Amino acid sequence: MSKAFRELLKKVGSGNHTGENLTRQEAAAATKMMLLGEATPAQIGAFMIAHRIKRPTGEELAGMLDAYDELGPKLQPKPGNNSPVKVLGIPYDGRSRTAPINPITALILTSAGIPVIMHGGDRMPTKEGIPLIEIWQGLGIDWTQLSLTETQQIFETTGLGFIYLPNHFPLAAGLVTYRDQIGKRPPFATMELIWCPYAGDAHIISGFVHPPTENMFRGALETKGVPYNLTTIKGLEGSCDLPRDRTAIIGILKQNTELERLHLSHNDYGFSNINPPLPPTSNELINQIRSVLKGEPSEMMQSAIWNGGFYLWHCGICPSMEAGIDATKEILTNNNATQKLEEICSAIAALQLSHKI
Repeated sequence: MSKAFRELLKKVGSGNHTGENLTRQEAAAATKMMLLGEATPAQIGAFMIAHRIKRPTGEELAGMLDAYDELGPKLQPKPGNNSPVKVLGIPYDGRSRTAPINPITALILTSAGIPVIMHGGDRMPTKEGIPLIEIWQGLGIDWTQLSLTETQQIFETTGLGFIYLPNHFPLAAGLVTYRDQIGKRPPFATMELIWCPYAGDAHIISGFVHPPTENMFRGALETKGVPYNLTTIKGLEGSCDLPRDRTAIIGILKQNTELERLHLSHNDYGFSNINPPLPPTSNELINQIRSVLKGEPSEMMQSAIWNGGFYLWHCGICPSMEAGIDATKEILTNNNATQKLEEICSAIAALQLSHKI
């Protein structure tokens, strides 16, 4: 048993009257001891549930990020690339009610020359929804077969990278089983939304559900003093996908500025209030995504245009939301996103073939 960890556990688990928040350094130490297995399973489970009940502070999340930065992987900037990489923070436990749009968004952005990094693992408690990795596999891109070095090569070649926890950060993947055992998302699930597995200039775009989470994000990054821009989106199931059944609430935090609040209503841009539901099977979802990439009309196509329009505008490619919508339509109807998908598939195939020769 780790006596040092026990003292940290006592601080967060002593209840409303005597419990204390951890300092940034203590949170980093506790996270490292859990990742490295220095804390016992009983201690790790107790810490996760106690910390969830207490609720993490921004300073504690900053400490967790410090540990991930020290022990976790990072993709490196492409030589000569000065464009900030968009890092999409999406709940690791996937989607169970609405169809994910973010893989399409990633292809739209990379088609427009904006590099994107995503991260996650396999099916994960507590939701056990469809994760990003399965969607990409269905589209012909199997990130699970790539080492970190190979992923770096694909990122440099195509502008899209994916950090797959079981291969690239097994220490973090080792904590997933505790999520199932405690039956609740631990504070790590909040921290992961703003984790940046990239060593260069990054723009973090994080989904969230509850307003206090957004404040935690801000507190963590301000504590770390990182030179990142942060965009928060009250999206579908906590993702970065803009909803269509309600006003999209977006927070924009640039370096050394106050949070700017943006509200986007689907009605103002001619979209209906329908969020495409998650199809019954993964194959149906993949077929719907491929249909969108071919420019075929559907409710998912409308959501792809709604999201793509915002992201192209927000990332500086287009001067307005209206221009972003028009550009997204052009990307999809001209098969640019499909060509980007094929480019990534071909790059991976060529890389794997070179290793066999």
